[in-house]
Order: sequence, then C-alpha cells, then structure tokens
Amino acid sequence: MDESLYDEFGNYIGPEIESDQESDREEDDEFLPDRPAGEEDASDGEEAGGALMVGHIQHGKTLFMDMLVEQTHHISTFDQNSEKHMRYTDTRIDEQERKISIKAVPMSLVLEDSNSKSYLCNIMDTPGHANFSDEMTAALRLADGAVLIVDAAEGVMVNTERAIRHAIQERLPIVVVINKDAYHKLRHTIEVINNHISTSSSTAGNVQIIDPAVGNVCFASASAGWSFTLQSFAKLYVKLHGIPFDADKFASRLWGDFYFDSDARVFRKKQPASGVERSFVQFVLEPLYKIYSQVIGEHKKSVETTLAELGVTLSNASYRLNVRPLLRLACSSVFGSSTGFTDMLVHHIPSAKKAAARKVEHIYTGPKNSAIRKAMEECDPFGPLMVNVTKLYPKSDCSVFDAFVVKTATEPLNPSELPKMVEGLRKISKSYPLAITKVEESGEHTILGTGELYLDSIMKDLRELYSEVEVKVADPVVSFCETVVESSSMKCFAETPNKRNKITMIAEPLERGLAEDIENGIVSLDWPRKQIGDFFQRQYDWDLLAARGIWAFGPDKQGPNILLDDTLSTEVDKPLLNAVKDSIVQGFQWGAREGPLCDEPIRNVKFKIVDARIALEPLHRGSGQIIPTARRVAYSAFLMATPRLMEPIQTPIDCVSAIYTVLSRRRGHVTADVPQPGTPAYIVKAFLPVIESFGFETDLRYHTQGQAFCLSVFDHWAIVPGDPLDKTIVLRPLEPAPIQHLAREFMVKTRHRKGMSEDVSINKFFDEAMVVELAQQAADLHQQMM
Repeated sequence: MDESLYDEFGNYIGPEIESDQESDREEDDEFLPDRPAGEEDASDGEEAGGALMVGHIQHGKTLFMDMLVEQTHHISTFDQNSEKHMRYTDTRIDEQERKISIKAVPMSLVLEDSNSKSYLCNIMDTPGHANFSDEMTAALRLADGAVLIVDAAEGVMVNTERAIRHAIQERLPIVVVINKDAYHKLRHTIEVINNHISTSSSTAGNVQIIDPAVGNVCFASASAGWSFTLQSFAKLYVKLHGIPFDADKFASRLWGDFYFDSDARVFRKKQPASGVERSFVQFVLEPLYKIYSQVIGEHKKSVETTLAELGVTLSNASYRLNVRPLLRLACSSVFGSSTGFTDMLVHHIPSAKKAAARKVEHIYTGPKNSAIRKAMEECDPFGPLMVNVTKLYPKSDCSVFDAFVVKTATEPLNPSELPKMVEGLRKISKSYPLAITKVEESGEHTILGTGELYLDSIMKDLRELYSEVEVKVADPVVSFCETVVESSSMKCFAETPNKRNKITMIAEPLERGLAEDIENGIVSLDWPRKQIGDFFQRQYDWDLLAARGIWAFGPDKQGPNILLDDTLSTEVDKPLLNAVKDSIVQGFQWGAREGPLCDEPIRNVKFKIVDARIALEPLHRGSGQIIPTARRVAYSAFLMATPRLMEPIQTPIDCVSAIYTVLSRRRGHVTADVPQPGTPAYIVKAFLPVIESFGFETDLRYHTQGQAFCLSVFDHWAIVPGDPLDKTIVLRPLEPAPIQHLAREFMVKTRHRKGMSEDVSINKFFDEAMVVELAQQAADLHQQMM
C-alpha cells in the first residue's frame, strides 16, 4: 500500500514499531493514548450497546445507515442507472420526496468486527433537521451511546453542537464518524467536537476525549461505501503484508504529529530531514486518494495494478461500470465491510446490560432501595416489567431544546367529523414528542410545533394516517410571552370575595439570564434551602433572606418566573401566611400560565408578596377564596410594571450574502458573517423574529437563485417594540403597522383570534380601593404639573 514499506527487491522493511533506539521508544510511548476513564468494553458479550445516529442535517446519517444495511442484508441501495442512493432507511414517501429524515428509524443489525466475531447492534437513525430534534431527544433516552456523524467539509454545525450537549446531559458515551477526509480539516473538526464536549461536561463531570488513536473515531464515506478506524486500517496492513507486527501500536502512530523515518525505520515526533508527510497522510490518505484518482481517471490498467497491490481482483464486467459504481465497488472491496465501525461500537459503547445501572440512576425517579430498581440495574429477565415510553416525553424536559417558536388552528372540513379529528390529534401528541394540541377558549383546536416543516409533517399525518379526514388549516401564528420592563409603580393589593383576606404584591423583571437558568435546570427548588440561597447569592447577588423566601417557579416546576415571600415577620403573621402558601402558589401558577395582556404565558417576571392579612379561621381562607385573589393581585402588579409583549427570536444559519436583503424586510439583523474554513461555503448568522420567518426560506432561495440554504433554531425571547396598552394607536386593516405599533397590533390580533375583547380591562383585575388609589395618584400628579 506504501512503497516505502518495501526494498528494491520487494522485501518488507517496516515499520518496526518496537524500536531498538531507547530515545525513540520513549518518544513513542509518551504518545500512547489510554482509554478515557469511564468507557466500557462490551466485547465480552454477543450484543453491543444501542447506538443512536445523531448530527446535523445532510451530514450523512441516513446514508451511513443505508451502507450498514447494504453490507449486512446483501441488497443494493445504489441505483446503477441514475447513480443515486435510494435512501432505504427513509421509509416515508414525504421523507423520500423531501430528501430529509422526519422520523427516527430503529434497526437491529448483525455486524462483524475485525476479529470475525458477530454482534447484534441496535442502531437508530434520527433526523438532523432542527424542527425534528424531538425525535433525537426521545431516542437519546433509549440509547446506550451516541454515534456523532460529522461532515468533514462542513464541520461542526448547530445541530452537531446540540447533539453533543444533550448526549452529555443523558450521560451517554460519544463516538464519532467523520464523513470525507483531509487531515487538517479532520483534526480541526475533532478539536471542535472535543471543545463542545468539554464545555457541555463542565456540569456533568467525567469529560470524554474523542481521539482517533483511542479508537472512538471512524472515518467514512457512506456515498463511496467505505469506513474504517485507525485500528482496522492498521490490521489491513498486517493482513496485506502477511508479517505479524503490533497493529494497535501502529494505529497509535497513525494520528497526530508522527512521521515515519524510512531510513531508520522508526516513527518520530519531528519531521525528518527528508520531508515526509505525517503518518496519517502517508499511510491512510495517500492510498485512499490513489484509488480515487485512478478510478475517476478511468485508467483501467493502473486501477488493476493498485487493487492487486491491495489484494483485490475485480472482474472484467466490473470495469465496464460507470465511475461512481466502480468507485463504490473498489473501495468496499479494499476496506471490506464496516468491521472498524463495529469495533468502535463494541469497545466504546457499553452493552445494554452494562449501561443499565448508569441509565437507571439518571432516569428512574422511584425509591433507590426498591426491588424494582435493583431488577432494572441488573437487567433481571425475571424482574417486574418496566417500560420507558419515550414518545410521551415530558414537556419540562423538552423545553431545554426548543421554545414553541409556531402554532396553527385546525378544523375538519365536515363538522360531523370533529370526533375523528380530535382522536387523530391525540395520536399526534404521542407520535411527535414536541407537539402540543390544545383547545382555545374560542373553541378552536390548535397544534403547537417547532416550525413550518414540523407542522406540515404533522398535518400530513393527521390527514392521511391518524384521522383520515380532510382538515382545514389556518395560517400559522406565533406564541408570544408577556413580561414587564420596570418595577410596579405602586404596591398592588386584592381582597378575597369574603373580605377576610388581603394580599399585596409588586412585580419586577428578573435578572438577565435567570429565566434561562431556571428552564435549563441550572437551579432547582428540589435543592436544599442552603444550596438555593448560595446559588442566588453567588450568581445574582440576591439577599440571602430573599433567596430563602422563594416559594415557586412558574408556570411549571421549572418555569421562567419566580414567586417569593418578601414580607417581614414583624408585620405579617408568618404561620398564617404559610397556611395559605399552596393556594397563593396555585394562583401565581395560573396567572403565569395565562397573562392579562392576551392570555399568553408570562416570562421573566419576579412577583413579590410584600404584605398579607390572612383570616384566623380556616373556613375563611379556603382555596376558593385565595387562588383567584392571588391570580388577580399578580395581574394588577404585572399591569403596573410597564407590561410588554415578547416574541421568540430564531437564528437562521448557513446563508450567503443575499440574506441581508431578505432580513432587512423582516426585522432581522446579522450577528456574524464568516467563511467556513476549508470550504467555499460562507456562513451568515442572524436573528429573525419567528413571526417574520414564515416563507423566509422560500424568499431566500428566490433571491439567491437556489444557492443558499438556511436552518433556523430558537435562540431567545425579545421585547416587541411599542406599548401594548397604548390606546392612542390606530390600527388600520390591510396596512403594515409601524415598528412602534407592533406590540399593540400583536396583542389586539391575538385577543381577537382567541375570542377576547379588544382591550385589557383594568377594572377586571383591580379592586375598587385600588382604582380609587390610582385615581388619587393621577390627580396628585396633575396637581403637581399645574
């Protein structure tokens, strides 16, 4: 395979891994990698761990899966006439038409390792499009390890980063398959992956290192039908030369700054005076390029000679094939089946039995000393049946992936078929983990999803698979959030209907980043009180007493708002206040879930209880009295704190310069504009309001003649310009509103859509005494201005 391995008489001359020169041995041994701590070897069993294919869109996950199927099932996924792949793993018609995966597809394959031992490998292919990240999220709970597929030309992209982050959160080992080649690009890609793993592991511990020399990186080209690890490539050399030498030591010198000194027949860390290439280039890339160039150059004699040197002989009929089929045949004949990939799975992803204890510790929330937990940890076949239904994935966990950036209203064309559509919607919520179906106050059925493509796939399944009824769909709309930008201008209070209880609150914005920390589980009320207090004191400079006075996050357990008791024990009867704590929390949760502006969730608001008068008799402080009162006072405090609407902002990526033109019309702005290293591609990163994103990709493709490709993911929430309560704003139908009128326009249209009155009635939330006090404040202000 490399001429420097033979002398002029054809005798094998090296490499000699075990050098007699002590200094060289020390240099070599210094670079011998150890297996990272915590990685397990599944090679002592017949079943390898469940592997999940994850990565960015169009990086070759499905194609690589098809290659494995082709090699194990002896079927061809390559059409010789069209010279295109038939995407065997994409089983849905819309997947084949769109040429992207929409649903995760599991397969059990019997794969052979380099020692000719067979393993049952459970492998699942997942979509790479950001809209379908819920498929990857749910599947991660099932897997024993993640196979990260990275296109070497594009490198680490947005969904690659997300896959790394969430694999780390699920405490899964990661192995890497790099599609395509070129040493410096490959090394850069691996370094970026390791940086992301290190960053994501900072809170999880046990930092894993991706290193080809360790064996947890597989190089592949699914389109050309080849894959190998350094270890399997080294064994190929041993097989070709027929001379036994330590293949593992040879493999360890095939990555990094190692150079083969043919004169001394040793590997050195410094480049010899003869100026040879790195060992990876010399022993791996150059032979690979030689096969490619000769097949593509259509020099039959040269191809025959090269393949013969590699121990491969093809039939005459094979040489009559077109270039791409011949290249696939030549490469697969040289490198064989995916034995290196199987080695990687077996050695670096634990079997289901070995991974059980770690998975149970991470997922199971039941008693630690129960017989059920012990049976699961030991994979006891005679233990009680336990099922982890990932398609019913809880919303609180999924929120770390996406905020519901889009929703649409649906109704059956024939009203009598409404029950069939409702039953179909129930099935949708099970099949699409991130989809939410709900009935609005107006009676319309709405579906919430992550993007246009996601909703389009849902509607296709609803019409053709789950309900088989014709469904009308309204234009997609965006979910907003309600927030405040100042502290309440006065202490707001509300009395219970029986006049025996009075609660006083103020509202103010949360500190920047705190809402995201709560949502991402960086802080939890399940912690000990001291730990919670230390977190808020250290991270956000809170007073320790205030931190220990936190009652709840909302509207869910990890919602982006805080309710806290800021009362003084010298002014408020604390035992009585604590007696109604649960009711006040429920009122807060209710209010945070449906804000006063347009019935959308509240976000980034801190509600402080500053005073309370609670009835002595339990009969007079029941939940029926306290809950609606707590909600009402939260609303009044909110409305007095300069309320604003928030809209979700997403970040489109992978676009060329024409994005400036398109973004300027959609309230978007560019945040980064850089070339992709080692490729002709150019990347523009920008922020774009989700409500402006409908039709964005079509518009972008039109302005770039189809050259630009974009992918959008949720990034953050931002304040909508303008005051939603400004009644002086006149909204004219069929005319675009000025920027400063948008908040008012969005609120009014959202309230209309939900069947609500056009404006927010303050009297609905303020007690009569509060209205009188507000009027008095207004009169005093007027008097001062006179």
